[in-house]
Amino acid sequence: MGSTKGDPEHAAGEAHAKPSPARAAADPGGSSAHAPSAPETVQPKARPQPQPVRPASAEGVVAPPVPQAPAPGPAERPHRTPEDEELIGRLAAARDTLMREIKKVIVGQDLVLEQVLIAMFCHAHALMVGVPGLAKTLIVRTIAQTMNLDFKRIQFTPDLMPSDITGTEILEIDPETQRREFRFQRGPVFTNILLADEINRTPPKTQAALLECMQEYRVTAAGRGYDIKQPFFVLATQNPIEQEGTYPLPEAQLDRFMLNILVDYPSRTEEMEIIKTTTTEHVPLAGKVMDASEIVQAQQIVRRVPISDHVLNYVTDLARATRPDSKEAPQFVKDWVEWGAGPRAAQYMVLGAKAYALLHGRTNVSCSDVRALVHPVLRHRVITSFNADSEGVTVEDVIDKLLENIPEPDEEFYARRKAEQAAPPAAARKKPQPGKVTP
Repeated sequence: MGSTKGDPEHAAGEAHAKPSPARAAADPGGSSAHAPSAPETVQPKARPQPQPVRPASAEGVVAPPVPQAPAPGPAERPHRTPEDEELIGRLAAARDTLMREIKKVIVGQDLVLEQVLIAMFCHAHALMVGVPGLAKTLIVRTIAQTMNLDFKRIQFTPDLMPSDITGTEILEIDPETQRREFRFQRGPVFTNILLADEINRTPPKTQAALLECMQEYRVTAAGRGYDIKQPFFVLATQNPIEQEGTYPLPEAQLDRFMLNILVDYPSRTEEMEIIKTTTTEHVPLAGKVMDASEIVQAQQIVRRVPISDHVLNYVTDLARATRPDSKEAPQFVKDWVEWGAGPRAAQYMVLGAKAYALLHGRTNVSCSDVRALVHPVLRHRVITSFNADSEGVTVEDVIDKLLENIPEPDEEFYARRKAEQAAPPAAARKKPQPGKVTP
C-alpha cells in the first residue's frame, strides 16, 4: 500500500539499505506517524498487486522495472507536417525539373542519373563502374551544378597520401610577433560532392582515410575533429578494364557504398546525339533547381516515409536468401554464392525504395519499388563462388534468378507466420518427468 518498493526512484537506494518491515508499511507522506491507527476490521488490507520480476545485475543491485510498452504501429509513428507534405510535392516536381536540366548536358543514362539522385536523397554514397569516356565525371559535375553544391574531384594514384585527401597541418609564423603555430589546411574532402576517380588505384591506407569521412562525416587530424558540412556525398568510380596495379576495395569498404551503379555504352541514337552536341562551339549549361538546405530536408523526408510489414517481409526474404548458409536460401544460391549480403543491404533496399517512390510522386512503398533497387544494392555485396565462375554465372545472373524465385508474401505466408506465433516456444514445452503425473 504505502511501500516504495515498486518506485524506480527508490530502487537504487533499496538495494543498499533495505527498509525495515515497520518502516515499509508506513505512509509515504509520513502522516501515519501522528495519526491514530484504525482497527484492522475497519480497513481491510488491499489485495497485493503482482510486481514484475526485476533481473539483478552482476553487482547484485536490482535494476528498476522497465515498462513494457507496445511496439509503435504505423499510426503511432511520427506524422508528416504540412511543410513535409509541401516538400514531398516539390520533390516529385523537382525530379522532372532536375532531369530536364541535366539532360541539357547529359545525353541518355537515365537509369544512372536516377540511381545517383536516389543515393543522394538517402544520405548515402555510390560507386560507379564503367569504362573511360562515358561521362561519369560530367554527370557528377552537372548534378552538383543543378543543386548549387560545391564539387571537388580527386584523381586517385598509387602515390596519393591520406593527408592529400583529408588535409594537413602546416606551420605558420606570424610576421609581427614571430610566433609559430600549426594551422590545419583542409583537404578536398571538405565539400558537398566528392568524386573519387578510380578509387581502386590508391593504396589501402589512403582508401581507409576516406572511410571515416564517409561513415562519420568528420576528419580527425592531430587529435582534433573537423566536421564536414552537409550534405556530403561521395561518388567513387572504377575502371573494370584495367586491373593490373590496382588495389581492389575490401568488402568492408564496398559495403559502405549504398549502390553499385553500372554505366553502360549509349545507344546508337544517343551516341549520334553526343557527337553532334559536343563538337560545336555551343556549351550547354544546366540551371539551378535545388539548394543544400532543400536536399537536407529531402533526406529527412525520405526516412519519414512509412513502409508496411508486407514490404519489410519481402526485403528480409530477399536479403536472407542471398546467404548460402541460411535455411531460406534456394539451392542455386548454395551452389553459386560464397558470401551473401548483410543487414545493411536490407536497410539500403528499404531506403532506396522510399526515395524511388518519392521521386515518382508516391508516398507509399511497394514491392516493385524494392525490385527496382535490388540490382544496384546487391551486385557488390553478393560474392560468387568458384562453381559460378567456372560455369560462367555472374552476379547479375544470380540476382535475376533470385527475383524469379523469391515471391512477395502471400496469404499462405501470413498463415504460416500466424501459426508459428501461436505455437508455444520449444523452451516452454515441459517434458513429463518419470514418476510424476502431468495434469
